Amino acid sequence: MPGVSIALQNDATQPINVKAQTVLIDEKKGISIYTGKAVVAQGSLILSAEKIQLFSNQTQVTKMIANGNKKQRAHYQQSQPTQPRFIEATASKITYLIQKQMVHLKGRAHLVQGFDSFSGGTLDYDIKKDKVIANKSKDGLQRVRFKIKL
Repeated sequence: MPGVSIALQNDATQPINVKAQTVLIDEKKGISIYTGKAVVAQGSLILSAEKIQLFSNQTQVTKMIANGNKKQRAHYQQSQPTQPRFIEATASKITYLIQKQMVHLKGRAHLVQGFDSFSGGTLDYDIKKDKVIANKSKDGLQRVRFKIKL
């Protein structure tokens, strides 16, 4: 799986480009909030939502949180050399922990990995291990579903 970390490292060296209707930056707290059809792009990584928060320390962005709304869920996309297609995901809330290389999807979560798809109340995608963990919603209404194409 060394190709996965190479893709992420290449993305990590690219500049972060952000588009939004409004922005609030608090450098002391290390947070910036982008609202109104916000889009964050860095290399092959694209994160879009109604509201996106970027958390950073003095040297780098450490976490991204994207919140969708009732009309449009948050969307994550990133190229992975081990996969024939982009990894794509949608959910009400997407949390990307950059250092841990982990994507957490919550609320009507759906992830497409290659030609396989997974959905549930919550999904965790471990980028480094190329592993998906799906769980039903707390109320039990959103059960885990998956489709695997061999």
